Amino acid sequence: MQAIRDAILSGNRSEETYRNIEIPESYRGATVHKDEIGMFEGLATKDKDPRRSLHIDEVPVPDLAPGEALVAVMASAINYNTVWTSIFEPVPTFGFLERYGRTSIYAERHDLPYHVVGSDLSGVILRTGPGVSKWKPGQEVVAHCLSVELEDADGHNDTMLDPQQRIWGFETNFGGLAELAIVKANQLMPKPDHLTWEEAASPGLVNSTAYRQLISKNGAAMKLGDRVLIWGASGGLGSYATQMALAGGATPICVVSSPEKAEICRAMGADLIIDRNAEDYRFWNDEGTEQDPREWQRLGKRIRELTGGYDVDIVFEHPGRETFGASVYVARKGGTIVTCASTSGYMHEYDNRYLWMNLKRIVSSHFANYREAWEANELINRGLIHPTLSQTYRLEDVGQAALDVHRNAHQGKVGVLTLSPEEGLGVTNAGKRAQFAAEINRFRGE
Repeated sequence: MQAIRDAILSGNRSEETYRNIEIPESYRGATVHKDEIGMFEGLATKDKDPRRSLHIDEVPVPDLAPGEALVAVMASAINYNTVWTSIFEPVPTFGFLERYGRTSIYAERHDLPYHVVGSDLSGVILRTGPGVSKWKPGQEVVAHCLSVELEDADGHNDTMLDPQQRIWGFETNFGGLAELAIVKANQLMPKPDHLTWEEAASPGLVNSTAYRQLISKNGAAMKLGDRVLIWGASGGLGSYATQMALAGGATPICVVSSPEKAEICRAMGADLIIDRNAEDYRFWNDEGTEQDPREWQRLGKRIRELTGGYDVDIVFEHPGRETFGASVYVARKGGTIVTCASTSGYMHEYDNRYLWMNLKRIVSSHFANYREAWEANELINRGLIHPTLSQTYRLEDVGQAALDVHRNAHQGKVGVLTLSPEEGLGVTNAGKRAQFAAEINRFRGE
């Protein structure tokens, strides 16, 4: 593994060098164990600690299947799906691996008593499997997390509709929180040359998710002038939605939970901000059994105060149960509530009168297809959207990194160094970086 690290740090990117590097028999990865899926039984979600369930194990390097690439991972990042995996909610991920393993001889590799997790990476290609022609060993890459088989017709208009669509590192094994990772070749994208390894790894999942959810015709199809309510606007997902709204000529109304997070939104260029804790919105009673429509109305009134009397065209939803009733209420007549994930709970409740009688739409969105992910990565490469990395951990501390995200004790994205020995490495276009230094470092130290 040291020879691989040394080659990457040397800057040599010749195909011959990497084809001739010996691949080790094993590598270190962040794993959860199948025999521990009951370890948190009886605990409330908030009390489940990823530091107990995430392990750093030495695991065998799997064989490459056709259409795949083996990547030396320099850095990765934490997403909510890693948190869910680590606390075995809503279901243990080993069921995904078992079902996948039954589909083919190559998929059998994924059904193991351990799950190497992680859905982001930046690194260098070491090997490619049969049938891969576009990508070569030695190329610097990032990866998006959509894994598809594309044997069904349903996936050929929008690959997110492929019946065999899975999220790599969550519903498949050999994820990115490791020294090596296996991805399909159609997950690969060029690494932006002005970013460090950890910066380049951090946007992948959330940037692509926000792009489809807010910009794509498959999501809210945001247009110039739209008013967009963004929950968690300084967080991993919301920070990209905020940037996209601003870059696309829309007006974000940013909902945050502290003055510090409000300042992050102002630094991104947002002016209309609601601190939900300072204004003490209580959408549910203390028992969590009943919502208070008066609080929806109070939020709607506050939005109109900020916008000069207008309701929002789009609500960018991802907290789920806690906020969904309010989101449906505050969207304008004919507006759109676009939802992905449900970090506060999956069972949403809302008053359907405010949806059906006001001709609003609820649009579901889940990650992104390859084209959408590529376009989102190109926004990063062109400096139109910037990473929101706030803190970076070592692989050995991945449990603490996941706990930060679980407890919402973070801003933007939390990165993890894997093969990279320190932060700040991997930039090959210093001049381009200098143009965007302030934006790239906006979330540092938060």
